[in-house]
Amino acid sequence: MCAADIDFGLGLRPEHYEEIAASPGRVNWFEALSENYMVPGGSPLHWLDRIRRDYPVALHGVSLSIGSIDPLDGRYLDDLKALADRVQPMCISDHLCFTGLRGVNMHDLLPLPYTEEALDHVAERVKRVQDHLGRRLVLENVSSYVTYAASELSEWDFITELSRRADCDILLDINNVYVSAFNHGFDAHAFLGAMPRERVRQFHLAGHTHKGSHIIDTHDHPIVPGVWELYAEAVRLFPGVPTMIERDAEIPPYVELLAELDVARSIATGVAHEVAAPVLSRAEG
Repeated sequence: MCAADIDFGLGLRPEHYEEIAASPGRVNWFEALSENYMVPGGSPLHWLDRIRRDYPVALHGVSLSIGSIDPLDGRYLDDLKALADRVQPMCISDHLCFTGLRGVNMHDLLPLPYTEEALDHVAERVKRVQDHLGRRLVLENVSSYVTYAASELSEWDFITELSRRADCDILLDINNVYVSAFNHGFDAHAFLGAMPRERVRQFHLAGHTHKGSHIIDTHDHPIVPGVWELYAEAVRLFPGVPTMIERDAEIPPYVELLAELDVARSIATGVAHEVAAPVLSRAEG
């Protein structure tokens, strides 16, 4: 593995449309927020089509609510499928969570109880979504601030078993692992080590807000050293997985995000050299 084997992407944000279109090639791919482009026309789709001509695009949603007990939203799935047919994305992802109940959207990514009952429920819904889209779904671990007394499994065991039962893939958000590990006192390294290598499809990196007693996943700060260190371990465990940086608030100039993405490239290069060194030594000996 070398850093060139790993694609590095950014979240597609309107603030950067003009610069992206003017300088193609500085990023390997972009991730578009699905709901922003599930519209019949207008400026968002114009820009997505233009950028898609130069770059691969992944679709990443926040409203699938795969863990809810409410019925799946058929209109939402139809619109998502139409968008996917239009842009032919690298992958379609969303969050392993629920976003509302009894028709009320709480506009937040709410964690699930990690029980066998919830596992059966979510696996069945994932299969239905994948059948509707005609594509494998990629689900992201979320940051959380509460746990459930009813939980029977660890978060990592729940995710691993869900990926097996539903035949779906995993979007491993390194920042979310870091945040939840701090908030709940579990071992972030145990989380990474438990993930099935063949299912991890993508990495997310982001910044957060540290409140002392807890961390909030805000996506409005640069990535902290602890998350970079965890990312290095993830690259060792899951070589070649595409990496992208999310920034959803306090959007910095495009050049600053490019510089932060170069840090990810540098870490991946360092890990590649570290992994290759013993092999080269044996070969030379």
